[in-house]
Amino acid sequence: MTAILWTSADAVAATGGRNSRDWQAMGVSIDSRTVAEGDLFVAVKGDSFDGHDYALDALGRGAAAVLVERDLEGIPANAPVLQVTSTLEALSSLGRFQRGRNSAKAIAVTGSVGKTGSKEMLRVALSALGKTHASVASFNNHIGAPLTLARLPQDAAYLVSELGMNHAGELAPLSQMVRPDVALITNVEAVHAGHFDSEEEIADAKAEIFTGLTSDGIAVLNRDNRHFARLRDKARAAGVREIVAFGSDLTADAFLVNAQLSATGSQVQAVVGRRRLSYKLAAPGRHWVMNSLGVLAGIAALGGDVVQAAAALVKVEVPKGRGRQVHIALPKGGSLLLIDESYNASAPAIRAALDVMKMTPVATGGRRVVVLGDMLELGDAAPATHEALAPALVESGAVLVLTVGPNMARLAAMLPKGLHAGHADTAQELAPLVSALVRSGDVVLVKGSLGMKMARIVEALTALHSAAAGA
Repeated sequence: MTAILWTSADAVAATGGRNSRDWQAMGVSIDSRTVAEGDLFVAVKGDSFDGHDYALDALGRGAAAVLVERDLEGIPANAPVLQVTSTLEALSSLGRFQRGRNSAKAIAVTGSVGKTGSKEMLRVALSALGKTHASVASFNNHIGAPLTLARLPQDAAYLVSELGMNHAGELAPLSQMVRPDVALITNVEAVHAGHFDSEEEIADAKAEIFTGLTSDGIAVLNRDNRHFARLRDKARAAGVREIVAFGSDLTADAFLVNAQLSATGSQVQAVVGRRRLSYKLAAPGRHWVMNSLGVLAGIAALGGDVVQAAAALVKVEVPKGRGRQVHIALPKGGSLLLIDESYNASAPAIRAALDVMKMTPVATGGRRVVVLGDMLELGDAAPATHEALAPALVESGAVLVLTVGPNMARLAAMLPKGLHAGHADTAQELAPLVSALVRSGDVVLVKGSLGMKMARIVEALTALHSAAAGA
């Protein structure tokens, strides 16, 4: 039987809202399409939607109550309704209230790249040690972070919270809400650079995570990153007394001894807190190996059993859109291997994805095909950042490169003649050409920023599989 997560009395105490009648909720949702029976539905307003428009639908799907900030037409007089001044602020209040009455050991993770992958590794590894509650998908902003906390079970032993930002000042309030025992920064790179004047400013914004650490909290930092010293100093200035480093440097507290990389995963030997470990990762790529060191260093900082945690990492699956590999049958026979990196993109992440593609064997007659969409939020650095990817593409073993967006067009102009096979302004326009060019045996990498909608190309390739199945 599902435990009660919220009573109406607790929700009123948390938010100061006005309640219509008593109710009990087993979960919290902001999406009427996926609301489960017994959920508290929070009618959050976004840039392109208003949850109030779906409150009646949520009740019809079995929501225990709806949390709103205005009167709604069509709501029955006896419906369970909690009315507040601001649903967004109320969601934050629910998160803070729930965190305040929970004793779970918490780790918060941020970084320019690798946040979600590290969060997934933490979720799986800590679940081997005790009941673990973690952010779902990439719920890491001013809505996702409090929603994660509002869903925190009373009996959770561990909390994993992914925290993201693209402007200065965003991380501090999120971290202060989570109050982590450990703060993990995977790295600092020129991502979201359009909102900052330098990488140093990005590092300073990431360092805001230290402001929410508990009084004896621990910072876990990437020793290989060029901003390590800056982050270390920021942590000390924030009052953090213990700083743990991870990376390839043998002076780090958690360091890599050896990694055998393959297209299907890695065998890793590492030292974490003076303990030698040997473990496997099913997610391919050196970036997963290095992030696993930060994960295990974070678990050690929480006081967890790193041997047991490391053994569990083999269960981690690559998230959808972040490097998941899918075999796609083709209508004319045979199949191709799709490396789906359509969720997001940055220069370091593209290079990491190219490394994985390079080590992935092609079948007889196959080629390595790369489809890239623009990297967004790079500001004035965008043209040069895109053009600088040309050598990595040449060295990747790619036979065909197709591009989407104005900045990828600049990259295309830097490539050797014959390597670039097509360009379009949008992924939707390029998708038919990609579908027509691929053939059996190919390894196809699709990557771009989320706003470029590269998933359209993934969908077009997946449709080939459906056509083959129906043939």
